[in-house]
Amino acid sequence: MKRIMILLALCLFALASTAQAAGTLKLLTWKGYAPKELVDKFEKETGIKVEVTYSNNEEMIAKLRATRGAGFDLAQPSQDRISAVQAEFGIYQPMDFAKIKADLFIPSLFDAVRKNTLVGGKSHAVPFCWGTSGLVVNSEKAPGAKSWKALTDPAYKGRISYRLKRVALIGLGFALGYKPFDLYSDPKAYKEMLDKVAEAMIAAKPMVQNYWSNGNALLESVRSGEVYVAEAWDNGAWKLHAENPKIDFVPPVEGCLGWIDTFAIPAKAENVDAAYAWINFMLTPENAALFTSQEKTPTASKGAAQFVDPSVRGDFE
Repeated sequence: MKRIMILLALCLFALASTAQAAGTLKLLTWKGYAPKELVDKFEKETGIKVEVTYSNNEEMIAKLRATRGAGFDLAQPSQDRISAVQAEFGIYQPMDFAKIKADLFIPSLFDAVRKNTLVGGKSHAVPFCWGTSGLVVNSEKAPGAKSWKALTDPAYKGRISYRLKRVALIGLGFALGYKPFDLYSDPKAYKEMLDKVAEAMIAAKPMVQNYWSNGNALLESVRSGEVYVAEAWDNGAWKLHAENPKIDFVPPVEGCLGWIDTFAIPAKAENVDAAYAWINFMLTPENAALFTSQEKTPTASKGAAQFVDPSVRGDFE
């Protein structure tokens, strides 16, 4: 009887340990970054339940600051929103690269994000997906919109939309003849540029239909014909183009601005193993390709391109 009780206790302990190892992954991410098909597949393969909270950069930072890095197991901030935030607030933990399958990643993106998220000599993120910001244009209504200057062009009065964020500021800086990135090391010159950009934006305020903050709302305003020219991410433009070939992503003549969204683990994550399991799962080529095919957004997965829907892959070639 004693032996039976011991064996029963060991079995119960094993079951409890398995349940704890699986548990729940609390994911803080962007809309569209956790497709239901992939969530279902991950849960079936691992036994880990996924709870998704949709957010954006500002909200991610605010939520994690409020809890000092608690409440979520994995977040997906943009690369440029990590190092400064981490240095000031300490809301992320260093990545354990022994738990990352590095061979799944495009080496240049992997190395760049490791370098660009260094704080205290340790990296705090790995790349997930990337893209560019430029112009989404109704080519029938605004055939001449080829430059960041279009965001202040009287020809499109009442049909313009952009975010009051860094991308529009930098883009208009280029349009005014500045080289914004060269000015980062000169605070006085950089402020001078921002002042000139602010003057241009204030003068052009009557031209603006709205200042967008929600990507889906922006797409709807372009889709409905309310907006002809907007600053936007390329993936949204490709989605609209699939619906209406007259809507295009237009790389401004001054150049597009690139972005990388990452995986970062909050400082007080409770299920770190689940976080690493999700990272490796999402960078597996077939899974990354499904994401790209649905969201029109390329990933950092090294072998995913061959599995992407050919009609989508053509947008990136």
